[in-house]
Amino acid sequence: MKAIVAVDLNWGIGCEGKLLQFIPEDMKFFKEKTIGNVVVMGRETFDSLPGKNPLKERVNIVLTRNESFKDDRLVICHSVEETLKELEKYDNDKIFIIGGETIYKQFLPYCDELYVTKVQNKKKADKFFPNIDIMNEWKQVEESEEKEYNNIKYVFSRYINND
Repeated sequence: MKAIVAVDLNWGIGCEGKLLQFIPEDMKFFKEKTIGNVVVMGRETFDSLPGKNPLKERVNIVLTRNESFKDDRLVICHSVEETLKELEKYDNDKIFIIGGETIYKQFLPYCDELYVTKVQNKKKADKFFPNIDIMNEWKQVEESEEKEYNNIKYVFSRYINND
């Protein structure tokens, strides 16, 4: 299982239900990695998608505590255990955790690889990804050259879980 995320220098990932910044190349990277695969997200992340529509050409699994939440376009789970059971149907290498904060924290222990877009700025954030740079089990194995969009500098990083 993998996670994919864009973070700022404080490991912020969102504020008031929105991404901290829009970087077209990061969106393209996200799409390239997840297309044809399984994406796991929380309901708030699903609600933040354009038009509240599932991501095309992907199996969309939404984890929510809301038992009355229904949407025939999605696979809906109500607990981490139920989600893990559902994920047994898929190749582990094709599963991507895509947020938000709570979902990342719940599923990070099950991930063996992370794709992290590190944005070189600090934005006001109310949602965060765990700082994996201070966790012994995670090792950065790749980093792109520094890129820039609208004066926003960023790099693509890949981590693997050593445990």
